[in-house]
Amino acid sequence: MHKENLADRLIQISDSDDERIKDFLSVRERDLVKRNNLFIAEGRVVLNVALNSDRFDIISVLVTQNRLASIEPLLMEANQKAIIYVASQTVMDKIAGFHIHRGILAIGRKRPAPDMPSIMSSLPENALIVALQGISNHDNIGSIFRNAAAFGADYVFLDETCCDPLYRKAIRVSVGATLKVPFLQDGTIEHILASLQAAHFEVLALSPSGTLNIYEVSRAPRRVLLLGTEGEGLPPHLLQSLTTARIPIAPDFDSLNVATACGIALSCQGKFR
Repeated sequence: MHKENLADRLIQISDSDDERIKDFLSVRERDLVKRNNLFIAEGRVVLNVALNSDRFDIISVLVTQNRLASIEPLLMEANQKAIIYVASQTVMDKIAGFHIHRGILAIGRKRPAPDMPSIMSSLPENALIVALQGISNHDNIGSIFRNAAAFGADYVFLDETCCDPLYRKAIRVSVGATLKVPFLQDGTIEHILASLQAAHFEVLALSPSGTLNIYEVSRAPRRVLLLGTEGEGLPPHLLQSLTTARIPIAPDFDSLNVATACGIALSCQGKFR
């Protein structure tokens, strides 16, 4: 990509009501995820992940004038040719509805996801999977994906009751990991587990009442770490039918945050132990 071609894609924006940047308006209140698979990415690190992903397309970028130079190399090296809107910090803040201290926003679109059979056939012989049921907090989703990226999980499966990993806050908390670690959100947790077990994955369900000590569980070539929503945890019928593990904690304390529990479990069962 030549620098002069990048210059051809720069569009100066001086009015927050400009029709061309309508998708960036009031990003705090608008959840683009449920509309045409669009999402908002914030900051240079997240933008870099998105531009280098084969699962997403960056459609447009809104950047402050003083941050443009910092992302020019990313935009020049990327195969994607997003439209680049440039505005002052004041105009950008008016567009977004709050102060964007990173000075970089991007509109991305998720490409069609492969179906479950295709995913199963593409997973390596030795694979580590995270499966999630009922995780409705965007901070937890983002942190879980960050852990999954750090410890080398190959895929994340989410049931239909989980919140969307492409929600703006989830992407930000994950530091772009929801754009890095491949995932599929589809159907019930029972359907997801059945598909994984049919592909010879061993499922380990995490619960404070788990039978096994997580630190004593041997690693399996094909392992699924299953986590449920905070509070209620995993449904009893799953705990009764699966191998369960607990993370030992102080006897006078209730439980760990689900993202923290995920990180500990991944560190025990992950590839970099």
